[in-house]
Amino acid sequence: MSNARDSAWSLIYTAYDPAQEGLREALCTLGNGYFATRGAFADSRADAIHYPGTYLAGVYNRLTSEVAGRKVENEDLVNLPNWLSLSFRVGEGNWFGLDHVELLSFRQELDLRHGLLYRDFRCRDADGRVTRWRERRLVSMDNPHLAALWVELTPVNWSGTVEIRSALDGSVRNTGVPRYRDLANRHLEVLDLQHRGSDTISLLCQTNQSRLMVAQAARTRLYQGYAELPAERETQVHGDVIEHRIRCSAGEGIPILVEKLVALHSSRDWAISEPGLEVLRTLGQAARFDELVSSHVLCWKHLWELCDIDLGDEQAAPDVGLKLRVHMFHLLQTASEHSIDVDAGIPARGWHGEAYRGHIFWDELFIFPFLSLRIPMLTRALLRYRHRRLSEARRAAQAAGYRGAMYPWQSGSDGREETQRLHLNPQSGRWLPDTTHRQRHINSAIAYNVWQYYQASGDREFLDAYGAEMLLEIARFWSSMASFNPEIERYEIEGVMGPDEYHTAYPDADPEQEGGIDNNAYTNVMAAWVLARAQDVLELLPEIRRRQLCERIGLGLDEIERWRDVSRRLRVPISGDGIVGQFDGYHDLREFDWDGYRKIYGDIHRLDRILEAEGDSPNRYKASKQADVLMLFYLFSAEELALLFEDLGYPFSQDTIPKNIDYYLARTSHGSTLSQVVHSWVLARSDRARSWHLFQRALDSDIGDIQGGTTAEGIHLGAMAGTVDLIQRCYLGIDMRANVLHFDPALPAALPCIRVRLNYRRQVLDVEADHAVLRIMSGSFTAYPITIAYRGHYRELAPGERCEFHLLRPEDRDRDENRGQGK
Repeated sequence: MSNARDSAWSLIYTAYDPAQEGLREALCTLGNGYFATRGAFADSRADAIHYPGTYLAGVYNRLTSEVAGRKVENEDLVNLPNWLSLSFRVGEGNWFGLDHVELLSFRQELDLRHGLLYRDFRCRDADGRVTRWRERRLVSMDNPHLAALWVELTPVNWSGTVEIRSALDGSVRNTGVPRYRDLANRHLEVLDLQHRGSDTISLLCQTNQSRLMVAQAARTRLYQGYAELPAERETQVHGDVIEHRIRCSAGEGIPILVEKLVALHSSRDWAISEPGLEVLRTLGQAARFDELVSSHVLCWKHLWELCDIDLGDEQAAPDVGLKLRVHMFHLLQTASEHSIDVDAGIPARGWHGEAYRGHIFWDELFIFPFLSLRIPMLTRALLRYRHRRLSEARRAAQAAGYRGAMYPWQSGSDGREETQRLHLNPQSGRWLPDTTHRQRHINSAIAYNVWQYYQASGDREFLDAYGAEMLLEIARFWSSMASFNPEIERYEIEGVMGPDEYHTAYPDADPEQEGGIDNNAYTNVMAAWVLARAQDVLELLPEIRRRQLCERIGLGLDEIERWRDVSRRLRVPISGDGIVGQFDGYHDLREFDWDGYRKIYGDIHRLDRILEAEGDSPNRYKASKQADVLMLFYLFSAEELALLFEDLGYPFSQDTIPKNIDYYLARTSHGSTLSQVVHSWVLARSDRARSWHLFQRALDSDIGDIQGGTTAEGIHLGAMAGTVDLIQRCYLGIDMRANVLHFDPALPAALPCIRVRLNYRRQVLDVEADHAVLRIMSGSFTAYPITIAYRGHYRELAPGERCEFHLLRPEDRDRDENRGQGK
């Protein structure tokens, strides 16, 4: 973290660095699950340095652009009017701009414990006037429709008339991602700009395709001490911008307090008449800034009581605690209790920027484990986003010639496939076909999330009402996509793309006409797992519900029998030496010259772009962007995988996992932030030192912007959640199977202990593990006992009880394990 000083709860910058401003804006974003605002300076507008974006969860809009001679439609998360806009000037001079003054001191702090952003700087203008700006900012976790700015403006060596400009700016566009800037980007139509009494202005707009209405109202007041400051006020409208001009006298050394409160509502909100009216009601009932802070801070206190991770002696692993809290902070700002009644998924880049257009991918696979064991109702709500789009997934499957439900790789407003048809390679400047929609494994990820949520929560109501139907329809899709090959007496799944993403087609094939690869190992094993779990789900349902659901979706015994057959006979390409082939034909590809390319290019994490710029393609090489086969070792324990492979009729020996880990680690460029997470996980048992190194790299994915500029466009929420889950589940060895909560702690040497509070099947568990003892204490939350296990030792734990396990010494555990299992 360049120019950042770490503490346990604050991300602090002590110098202003324009080159790093985009990154800091993303990392200092404030949100509450309903909307989020980037941590841009209040005086800034979108330019080469700053990008003050505000995003409302689930608000998308479609526009059509002409790209490389083709009409291309894209759906984007919409950048909403900029409510931050606040500046000042002395007399009739120039308006203050941070980039046009001399900075004498600077400090910026993201206070993670309290959810507040602070700035404190002194600057000198061209006339020698020195001014101090102290700022506090919040997006309320108490009232999801409120945000606020508090600025203390102090003339250090001057007196005179000061003018404050406080605006709502509706002229914004979506220009936060450089490679999208030449595409259509004006999503808003401003409908109304109004002066509402002496201190309030309002703005009403709508998206120009999806026709969603959004309203903002801002109340700006000036104070000295506790008294409101007499001032002259004027309202001006300039195009799509409405602003308050407030003039008052400023005395040397006497602070002027500027308080700007903002309300935001949309036509998607529940229990309102119209957003333009509602923002005025919300703002009219809003208290002063300090009272908003108190209620907001209390909400964050309660969140941290549920979600914090305590690593004991913070000095034993410097920075780790802080970085984990940065990651948890952004998770809890993206999905909170205010998300529960919002029809929105959880986007790969958070509500922090416009990268990936705010779409929902498979990152839920990495995010939900944290939420399910902390605030399970959030996972339930986010899975409902998928269930509401089940009909669209059915239509997509039917249009592609399949049965069941085929969910899209990228999802937005209505559940149709939102993957772009063309993407820009900034290395070559060429627009290329994008065939990543072939990543059908997204369906298995959704089914896995449904099953894991049930394992964590025991929520039969959800399974009966929503989860079972999704899982069964996904199983039906996999069964219909699998075709039987009598020559090998196996079922095959063809024309897909694995998590790797580098291999879009076979060498020399046209990716658009002959795209995809056959029998991707991860895809096929996951499909077999889904088909097996679908049968388990049917057994779990009450008889009447099972019968009614099967009748409604037309599921009969013959189809279920086919599922059983397919689940045991899907092809998995395995070589004679036990290496699981990533797909059919993988072992026939060329080895890649990793050392040679590193010497030429240095950073080769986006090897696909480098090769395309050279006129080559990764389709020709044994080279992966991120974990593919190794995802199996991330998701399943060695015992589960052995059973899966046994059911499929393939060998799975003790050295299968370590042999494949070594093979694929040597052939991976880590072109995705998720890659470090997965590889750290799968090495956690066999090579703890290397696992810890990769974990620390994953911690820096966004804070250190290790991909060279991508974080400014939005955080990588899956990687953030993955690092938290490495501590929570991997190093604690948590696994949920057959109604038992298994623990098998294996802490890295650098961690003295791990303390977490988990919510498992309606019991709140305080869990503490060090290198010698595992302690679990249950809170009184339900009348039902749960079963806890450690390496074959089982205990029933009733509410209010505690249990303790003495752990094997690391050397004994290593000798006992010698399998290098990933989980």
